Amino acid sequence: MQEEDSIDYSLKIASVNLVLAGFSLFYHPLIWLTIPILIYSEIPFFRLAYKSVFEERRLSSYVIDVLLVSGLLFGQFFYTEVIGIWFALLGRKMLLDSESNSRQSMSNLFDEQPRTVLLLTDEGDEREIPFEQLKSGDLLAVSAGQTIAVDGTIATGFASIDQHKLTGESQPVEKGEGDQVLASTIVLSGKIGVRVEKTGEETVASEIAQILEKTTDFKNSLQSKGEAIADQMTLPTLGLSALFFFLPGLGYASAVAVLTNTFGYKMRLFAPASMLAFLNLASKQGILVKDGRSLQIIKQVDTIVFDKTGTLTLEQPTVAKIHTCPGISEAILLCSAAAAEVGQTHPIAKAILKAAREEQLDLPKVIDAVYEMGSGIQVRLLDREVRVGSHAFMKTSNLEIPSELKSIQADCYEQGQSLVFVAFDNQVVGLIEFHATIRPEVPKLLESLEKRSMSMYILSGDHEAPTQKLAQTLGIKNYFANLLPENKAKIIKQLQEQGKSICFVGDGINDSIALKQANLSVSLCGATTIAIDTAQIVFMDSNLERLTTLFDIAERFDGNIRTGLLISIVPSIICIFGIILFHWGVITGMTITVTTLFVGIGNAVLGPWLAQKSETQAREIKVNAVNT
Repeated sequence: MQEEDSIDYSLKIASVNLVLAGFSLFYHPLIWLTIPILIYSEIPFFRLAYKSVFEERRLSSYVIDVLLVSGLLFGQFFYTEVIGIWFALLGRKMLLDSESNSRQSMSNLFDEQPRTVLLLTDEGDEREIPFEQLKSGDLLAVSAGQTIAVDGTIATGFASIDQHKLTGESQPVEKGEGDQVLASTIVLSGKIGVRVEKTGEETVASEIAQILEKTTDFKNSLQSKGEAIADQMTLPTLGLSALFFFLPGLGYASAVAVLTNTFGYKMRLFAPASMLAFLNLASKQGILVKDGRSLQIIKQVDTIVFDKTGTLTLEQPTVAKIHTCPGISEAILLCSAAAAEVGQTHPIAKAILKAAREEQLDLPKVIDAVYEMGSGIQVRLLDREVRVGSHAFMKTSNLEIPSELKSIQADCYEQGQSLVFVAFDNQVVGLIEFHATIRPEVPKLLESLEKRSMSMYILSGDHEAPTQKLAQTLGIKNYFANLLPENKAKIIKQLQEQGKSICFVGDGINDSIALKQANLSVSLCGATTIAIDTAQIVFMDSNLERLTTLFDIAERFDGNIRTGLLISIVPSIICIFGIILFHWGVITGMTITVTTLFVGIGNAVLGPWLAQKSETQAREIKVNAVNT
């Protein structure tokens, strides 16, 4: 903000000088009034040059700035300098405005909050209060068309909610009692009562906005790289300028003209503007880039390592088959198992309950329950005692597996399927067979990665058989099974020692060690866990297909940076040859500089928009071709 105010002030001063220079065309003595303003405008350049030479002991591009403005003054190129400074400040203002707009656009995705909200009282009435008065535990009424102002849980009602700002999901989601809702999402239809959990800066939306603000700080790093390029070219530029000064037929004007087009100088402006614009594009597509450097790291990645459960497969498996002993129906076994799992949140329990709902089974009441972490659960129903759990749980309970179930167990394990045992009154009566559910977007993603010549690996804490089966199904040759979280990180380190650049994709729950070890870390974690997620990049809708989008954005960002570098360097080369061959002077050199500045800023700002437009057109062509 301070820099923007300073540029605005300097531009006003330069505009006054521009007017004076214009009037001096009719009354020449007025041109001398521009000199004090020119000197005032050039003071910052002298300070920066002094600091680099005498304090930092290095030859920076600011030395060229000082020599250029001094050369224009001593050569009495007053008109050229006045116009050049005005255009340079205008270009700088445009650049800062574009950066500010990019930041604001990213923040606005998440930080919209109503000034007032409707509070549901204990009497059932709705009372309008200022947003600032909301506190945790309050019950908030939200109707169709309104923005949800808090993070919370639906206590009453049902609604269709648009949460694309947070997750990038194109379709609204249906939510009812017990479901979580997030601030900055919009109720499209229905009416809900939301129990407030977080407000203001504590909400997920606010946390994301803060992360994006920190991400944009990477602009300073890119700006430094641009300055490094310019600094490296300082000595050659000064040498070339001195050479032209002494060459017959060229002289003073040619030497100053060289200084107007320092090689790579403008990259310190173009690079950060481009980065912010592409971060904005990513955030709009549900990709939260927590570290801006990731956009540069992606192009080095040659190996994708996937976590298995929760990443390539959905965390929740599917009930595939129910195997029972004689005299026990599948419905009775499933109904009893589902009753035992009521209230449990682990994936197996959810799969059993989902299967029971699909069969429209009425679940009996549980009188008592004992849950053993990682093994199973034992409950008392009205007419029987039910145990649901692993083979180890049954052994711990001293229950024998019937011979007819042992053969089924062996076949399932050989095929890589998961099993849960069910026992009635101290007797194992059946098995529930589960199949892993591959994410629907995975086959298309893997095809895209193969086209990019990526090596792919699967890391899993699961047993060898199911991991091998999944790898074979997906056509991934390399996999590792039975891995603890720390061993996943060791595998990644071994691959890195082989010279591979690793992108690890995990669900962000138990993959933090591996995420930190990888060159690039991507998480499918949901928006609600964003604050504690260790990944550099998060797909807000947990859709793996965003990985393809991420690579596309990174490629276009890299292309935009390279285009910016060409825009910065090529005109300088043309100017040098023009000076030698056609004796171009200061006015031509300054014209090239001003033109380059505006073209480069246009490339940085419009690059993401052009990339998105090109992608949309390509998608439409593909759809039309399929329809034809």
